[in-house]
Amino acid sequence: MKLQDYDISTQVRASVLSNQRVTAAHSRQEVREIELNIGEQFHVLPGQNIGVLVPKAISETDEPHFRLYSIADSRQTFDGNHQLHIYVRRCHYFDRLTGENHLGVASNYLCDCKPGDEITVTGPYGQAFELPKNHHANLILIGTGTGIAPFRAFLKHAYRHQPEFAGNIYLFYGGETGLDLLYGNDREEDASMYYDRSTFEAIEALSNSDEENRFNWSDALQSRARDLTRLLCDPKTFIYIAGLENIRDELEEALIEVAGSNRRWHHWKKELVDDGRWIELLY
Repeated sequence: MKLQDYDISTQVRASVLSNQRVTAAHSRQEVREIELNIGEQFHVLPGQNIGVLVPKAISETDEPHFRLYSIADSRQTFDGNHQLHIYVRRCHYFDRLTGENHLGVASNYLCDCKPGDEITVTGPYGQAFELPKNHHANLILIGTGTGIAPFRAFLKHAYRHQPEFAGNIYLFYGGETGLDLLYGNDREEDASMYYDRSTFEAIEALSNSDEENRFNWSDALQSRARDLTRLLCDPKTFIYIAGLENIRDELEEALIEVAGSNRRWHHWKKELVDDGRWIELLY
């Protein structure tokens, strides 16, 4: 993503309230939950993104380095300020030509920040996930890695502010190992908030490959094929997808398997898209 592609006219200073690792210490993936305190003029909705500007002195470039992050949770405090939670995975990139390992600029900047530090935030960006008006709608949520963040915010908002929602919700979440699955983190009480509801179920799509960002969507979706087939025939079903853009093709193949044929799946998907029941937040 390039700085010139986004409107950064709205910039605020956000203070870091906390920065905690949420993956196990021995996991090869380091994901951190960062809580930010932002002024009262900065309004963001669940499912939206914020931009983070890394100072030129740190990015070692001619302009600030820009990166988008999905909101995991947001709420307003009593003094008018807003508190935001984002998930950040510490990234590095291996250059096959030079053999050098490069650290991700924004991710390492954020993962290394400490309580009391201030960062520059822009936005918000992107269309927020909206709960269907029909409170008996079915939701199929598919997310990978830190793409779980908008779903976490989406469902917290739904259950806190629209308790009358009674539709079935299936969350399919991709991670490299069970230890990397952020959604069932007992410390954050996600399990007690969602898993005790008879209409909610989370299904792990654990990686079956050493290749990064490869998840076992086929087995995960096939494990609920009967339920998914029933839901995909229901005009009250919505599908939300969030995460890395490169999951699209693999998900498509897995959903064709669930449908039983290419023709049937593309018929279902056309109906979902035409009815506004297919929503993507990919980056």
